[in-house]
Amino acid sequence: MSKPMTKTQLVAAVAEAMGQDKKTANAALDAIAAVVAREVAAGGTVTIPGLGKVACKARPERQVRNPATGETMTKPADKQVKFAIAKALKDVVNG
Repeated sequence: MSKPMTKTQLVAAVAEAMGQDKKTANAALDAIAAVVAREVAAGGTVTIPGLGKVACKARPERQVRNPATGETMTKPADKQVKFAIAKALKDVVNG
């Protein structure tokens, strides 16, 4: 497997695809990340066409077990971010 693309590499690739400079591409990526984070933190869902859907799902309080000690404890309710991959992306990867 190859190494994951870094933010610097992603910014350079986006800048090239947009025909813009890296500063503009970096600002665009930062803005998208901020909007997605704000919306998901507020309990909303964001669909990114061609990539997938980011949503926040509430998990109830539940019993968990410490694998090292075997002790059972109660884990408080929390939220979990979920990402559902779009069919279009699956088709590109598997096609």
